[in-house]
Amino acid sequence: MVVNDTELPYLRRCVELATEALVAGDEPFGSVLVGGDGTVLGEDHNRVASGDRTRHPEFELARWSAAHLTPGERAAATVYTSGEHCPMCAAAHAWVGLGRIVYVASSQQLTYWLRELEVPAPPVRALPVHEVAPGVIVDGPVPELTGQIRELHVRFHRGRD
Repeated sequence: MVVNDTELPYLRRCVELATEALVAGDEPFGSVLVGGDGTVLGEDHNRVASGDRTRHPEFELARWSAAHLTPGERAAATVYTSGEHCPMCAAAHAWVGLGRIVYVASSQQLTYWLRELEVPAPPVRALPVHEVAPGVIVDGPVPELTGQIRELHVRFHRGRD
């Protein structure tokens, strides 16, 4: 996928947020919610190290948008994220009526990397967003940033910060 010049900064911020998560001892995922006019409405990174495995940034941004945005604003928004939404986050995204998703690395890529690193499979199967939320427009992966995300996952699973 080729991203335009206005989208790449949002995706770079997702990489920064994923790095912040890693430095905080968490899995390296980060997301940015952008309104239809290009305004950053929110951002977050993974917080599952707290013990609550649902503390994914995409899920948090979906919940925030449901509480703070109109249905039209949600539909016009885009979620930029370091990794393709898991099934839980894809469902939350669709249920609250958020618009497009743009991700750096696909769930297929992440699954491959984790197998390479001999990480045990998670309790929920990684599925492409379109299998969980077929009406959501999804773009990714973004090859110019994928290597950075892969390296963060390698560092996390090999115990290096």
